[in-house]
Amino acid sequence: MNRGINMQFDPTLYVITDSSYHTEDSLLSAVSEACAGGATLIQLREKDTGGRDYLALARRVKEVADRFRVPLIIDDRVDVALACGAAGVHVGASDLPVAVCRSLLGPDRIVGATAKSVEAAKAAYADGADYLGTGAIYPTTTHVATRLTPVSTLNEICRAVPIPVVAIGGLQADNLDVLADSPIAGVAVVSAVMKADDPRAAAAAIRQRVLSMREKR
Repeated sequence: MNRGINMQFDPTLYVITDSSYHTEDSLLSAVSEACAGGATLIQLREKDTGGRDYLALARRVKEVADRFRVPLIIDDRVDVALACGAAGVHVGASDLPVAVCRSLLGPDRIVGATAKSVEAAKAAYADGADYLGTGAIYPTTTHVATRLTPVSTLNEICRAVPIPVVAIGGLQADNLDVLADSPIAGVAVVSAVMKADDPRAAAAAIRQRVLSMREKR
């Protein structure tokens, strides 16, 4: 299965938005500050927004991300990703299948998938996923339904596929020690940056912590 081999991306610090904490303007400001602090990927996640409004917001977020040359990933909606010219899409188990996303997006865009088991990880990779998101490592405060994933399972997934695996779920700069020996490619965060009084500083601290752990492996 062809995958986004022509799309270069760095999954070290993957910041996922949550507009429930923000007005549109403050959301855009938080995204800008996160990018300035070192976010390497931005995902726009709007679970309760209709297509027209989702697209309008996606275009504004993409303008911000583009200024920092940070790829924008759209959660769930391939149509919105295509319409706004995003770098790619991320899908979960109840969204469009990875293979369908890959077919619609072609080989030059990123397709990410949620995988909570080795079997799901291998299937997503076989269907063309470029990276996997695995968690939740800790309980989260987002409105997205989650179940905890043991770090042992996360590590098994990392070793089972040759694509980057990103840990997600309640992660902050001061609780990443549990992942110190994990072969993850990066971490994905929501509240730790989007709820922070200083999103730039929060992003910088998390990124530095991930890089430090990587150097010690």
